[in-house]
Amino acid sequence: MRRAVAVVLAALVASAAFAQTTLTVGVFEPLHLHIERMIERWHALYPDVNLEIRGLGYGDHHDALVTQLATGSGAPDVVAIEIGYIARFIADGGLRDLSAAPFNADRYEDRFVDYAWNQARSNDGRQIALPTDIGPGVMWYRRDRLEASGWTIEQVTESMQSLIEFGRDLKEQGVFLIADAGTVAGAFIRSDIPEGDGIYFNAAGEPQLNSERFVQAATYAKMIRDEGLDARIGSWSNEWYENFRLGTSAIEMSGAWLGGHLANWMAPETAGQWGVSELPGGMLLSWGGSFYGIPTTTPENKLEAAWNLVQFLTVDPEIALEAFTFNDAFPALPETYGNAVFQEALPFLGGQQARLLYGDVAQRIPGVATFTADVIAQEMWDSALAEILNEGRDIQEALDEAQSLVQRRLR
Repeated sequence: MRRAVAVVLAALVASAAFAQTTLTVGVFEPLHLHIERMIERWHALYPDVNLEIRGLGYGDHHDALVTQLATGSGAPDVVAIEIGYIARFIADGGLRDLSAAPFNADRYEDRFVDYAWNQARSNDGRQIALPTDIGPGVMWYRRDRLEASGWTIEQVTESMQSLIEFGRDLKEQGVFLIADAGTVAGAFIRSDIPEGDGIYFNAAGEPQLNSERFVQAATYAKMIRDEGLDARIGSWSNEWYENFRLGTSAIEMSGAWLGGHLANWMAPETAGQWGVSELPGGMLLSWGGSFYGIPTTTPENKLEAAWNLVQFLTVDPEIALEAFTFNDAFPALPETYGNAVFQEALPFLGGQQARLLYGDVAQRIPGVATFTADVIAQEMWDSALAEILNEGRDIQEALDEAQSLVQRRLR
């Protein structure tokens, strides 16, 4: 009996020694799968810190986080943030400034691609999160649709006009160019942005929603919609996934991460039928990306552990490569791009060495500033584009109104 009691006590002592702290980690799917795979490595470095992973769907995670940070209650100790929400959290607060002590994250700035670092940087110099993966913008295409059309991918991507001509030929064969014309506009407004400017604001903080870049983006999208070249299928819907499986449309513009989704769950049965290229007309842009930050509500006695986890998930090249090979989460660390994994031929893409393309594109994407009012401007742009595409509203009129609405909101 004494021996049994001694064994139990020893186990309790050991448990106490290796489970003194529990960090809650809030992420959106499928990031939770990567962290779960890395827990053993984490415990090898920090045996006294347990991780309680809370994985939710993309929308549910961010909706909850917006509420938690706004109310100052209920937020996990470490949180993942997708690029689409970064501007909101820069504006609303709720995340600790990682450039300040005790974190001093600025020492890592040169480790990341410039544009990813800048995306989580406020105008007043706060670094609210560190990037973990990025989404170099590329164009996915169905090899079978391309071959049947008689076009080469080089001809298709020569310009935006050549892309539309390709779409016209596809229409004659009963194939759509793309699922949603709005995707083309979304790509165009994110490219060819002057240094110091953001997507929606120039360096002086003035909105640009009726500038030539936005007018041209809406013009291309309207041309595609009016000519019946898109399938009118919204992203992240069951119809979108079915579109990929059936080859209803021939191309999709997205980040490098889409390849993992296609191969793993969206359309695994289409292996070998896909290829990937640069975007038409030499467009260079970021399309997606994930970050990790620490809420201001994280207790002081957990800050060291929370910061260690953020560093573990962002600046460790081995961890970044694990995420890349597991689910195509493209690393934000250029130092990883020389790894042999980038040379691998990908069976799902017909043996293409696509990772070399992703790395090349990633290093050429210019930096784009993030502004606190980006979320307001995006809302106005989305509304204007919907009216242009779905209701036939005049492009200049819709964009002039969107510009005025943003200016009014900023007064």
